[in-house]
Amino acid sequence: MRLRGATPENEVTMDVLRTKSIEQSLADTDDPEYQLKKQLSAIDLTVFGIGVIIGAGIFTLTGRVAAEYAGPGVVFSFVLAGICCGLAALCYAEFASTVPVSGSAYTFSYATLGEMVAWIIGWDLVLELMLGASVVAQGWSTYFVTLLDELGMSWPDSIGPAATSDFSWHVNVPAVLLVLVLATLVTVGIKESLRVNLVLVAIKLFIVLFVIIAGLFYVTGANYDPFVPPASDPLESTGLTQPLIQWAFGLEQQTFGVLGIVSAASVVFFAYIGFDVVATTAEEARNPQRDLPRGIIGSLVICTVLYVAVALVITGMVRYDRIDPDAALATAFQDVGRDGFATLVAAGAVAGLTTVVMTLMIGVVRVLFAMSRDALIPHGFGRTNPRTGTPVRISVVVGLAVAVVAGLTPIAKLEEMVNIGTLTAFTLVSIAVPVLRRTRPDLERAFKVPLSPWLPILAAVICVYLALNLSIETWLRFLVWMVLGFVIYFGYGYRRSRVGRETALAERPGS
Repeated sequence: MRLRGATPENEVTMDVLRTKSIEQSLADTDDPEYQLKKQLSAIDLTVFGIGVIIGAGIFTLTGRVAAEYAGPGVVFSFVLAGICCGLAALCYAEFASTVPVSGSAYTFSYATLGEMVAWIIGWDLVLELMLGASVVAQGWSTYFVTLLDELGMSWPDSIGPAATSDFSWHVNVPAVLLVLVLATLVTVGIKESLRVNLVLVAIKLFIVLFVIIAGLFYVTGANYDPFVPPASDPLESTGLTQPLIQWAFGLEQQTFGVLGIVSAASVVFFAYIGFDVVATTAEEARNPQRDLPRGIIGSLVICTVLYVAVALVITGMVRYDRIDPDAALATAFQDVGRDGFATLVAAGAVAGLTTVVMTLMIGVVRVLFAMSRDALIPHGFGRTNPRTGTPVRISVVVGLAVAVVAGLTPIAKLEEMVNIGTLTAFTLVSIAVPVLRRTRPDLERAFKVPLSPWLPILAAVICVYLALNLSIETWLRFLVWMVLGFVIYFGYGYRRSRVGRETALAERPGS
């Protein structure tokens, strides 16, 4: 059937669940105008994953969750969250090694669940990655100014992070400068970006390991007693700020005790978000079938070990009920008389958050590149530069957009939007694994999720549960974002989709 007003050149079929074949996705990677350079190794991909996973969470989230939810038992929370995230990581690893094409969950969904679902995921990923980069850039500016203070220098409040606490016309200049510098790197090339990323990740890991080793000398066994504090009252929240699961089913987030550890796992889960960005670079891997699973799973395992180690050190240095939830690592060393180490923590946060912002920006550029190649957004937008091998137009637009949001808007309250976008993508990728196993059993899979379909289904259920723990206001904002996405899809992408036009052309008489 032809859309009303469509011409033979741009007609599309009335099928919003049309799929793009794996073969076509792979063939698109050879198009000279939309071709990325294959130059990433397993080490590059692992560093890429570590760079985005380890961010502010290791410097602040660990202490906050220990103080408010689980005490020293937060160690078990990190293990539980790591296992849950690992289930989703297995699904990503199977897809990324089977369909090594840019776009991550967007591309996977297009091949299995259909175009409209792929659009939803792509739109989700744009929200997750762009807003995530903006939020982290603002966090970076705070640590940057703190580091300058530690070094005896100062930054004017009128052009710094303090000026973004409300809707004023001041500009958070450090955040803007960071984004513009990183956008330039992303535009120059993926390999050049990862060289800088490698250096910064090395600095970050050195400081994290230093903190762990130095902190061991100040651990007191008495601080671990009790390791799992007795259960306490649940967290109170009402109105739009309460979790959706509490409003719908009356289930409140518990504190301390065994249930507190489970509640804490749902919070620290978000410290692991980012490994999925590795899949967005699948097209640039030299040996994707081998290296992508190693990069995705390897980075997750390394980060889990580091999170558990930091949690043990922090709760051993300071009793859980005396931990500063806003700056756990820095204040822990101040409490034991090592103020100078706070400077190292700030330096580690600056290096760590720099890699997070850059990696998130690379991820959103690759997702938009894949959507442009499929003509769901303007087709010419995604053409790659022959010299740099990168989609320069997309890189510039993403850099400017992130700089504007990070520099002008108070977006700290929108952090949960990053989480809901991520969990939606995780859920659909997990569902898509058994779907593709059923529809395309002939495909060669270099890596397979064990116990399919049960493990992918379990991963999807966990992700849905975690999403239900987000606040009602987050869900409402997410619905508004989705409505905007559907307006763009049906107003532009649906009519101009390459897959739709090719399907319509194939169905024409005489074709």
